Amino acid sequence: MSVTFVVEDRVARVTLCRPERMNAVDAATERDLETIWQEIEARDDISCVVLTGAGERAFCAGADLKGAETTGLDYWSESRPNGFGGLAFRRSLDVPVIARVNGYALGGGFEMALGCDIVVASTTAAFGLPEARVGRLPLDGGMVLLQRRIPHNLAMGVLLTGRRFSAAEMQGFGIVNEVAEPGELDAAVARWTDEIVACAPLSLRAIKQTVNRTGHLSPAEAQALRTPALLRALKSEDALEGVSAFQQKRAPVWRGR
Repeated sequence: MSVTFVVEDRVARVTLCRPERMNAVDAATERDLETIWQEIEARDDISCVVLTGAGERAFCAGADLKGAETTGLDYWSESRPNGFGGLAFRRSLDVPVIARVNGYALGGGFEMALGCDIVVASTTAAFGLPEARVGRLPLDGGMVLLQRRIPHNLAMGVLLTGRRFSAAEMQGFGIVNEVAEPGELDAAVARWTDEIVACAPLSLRAIKQTVNRTGHLSPAEAQALRTPALLRALKSEDALEGVSAFQQKRAPVWRGR
């Protein structure tokens, strides 16, 4: 299995397990990831996902070009509506996703990180879109996502040079939420997952679904949109439990309904 998937205490951990290939994604890995995202979407026992790569060298080095015979034009013409790894611009996944970037996040690996909601990176991490250096293009999210996340000149500096940027530089750009030393990376990620899991599961889904579906709307139009997850959260038992727990000065007990 090129990807592992485990769930514990409402946190799903998805790990690319090809360290010998810098966790680069081949066709089989792409299929495994799509299966996992679909399963997460169908489950109600997950409040948060942590995506990472096995080993210490790489989060994901992008597409596995070893033995690849597909031309850039053929690759571009293939249908990948959710972007690289089935995640880069997936809009059907209403569960928060944290990128645990432990090393190189290059090409598609960077695109997958852009598809996450929160990015926690090691000081040893490096980000980049080097496609132009090998005569290719960042087709699965890089060109269309980065310009929407950071100022134009910063995005073009990444896209047009193909060079690698440190975690600190990406934090300065606004891409990375937190930078930690390698030995503190898991503790930093745990702080984020603990705080997310402390929130009502239906509220988390409603927030992410609303954000995903309203980015193209005006504020008034977005506020008026009645997304399914929003209505479910507002009418839930957890909505009453949250207020009761606050009034009684106790921790809420979420039931996800």
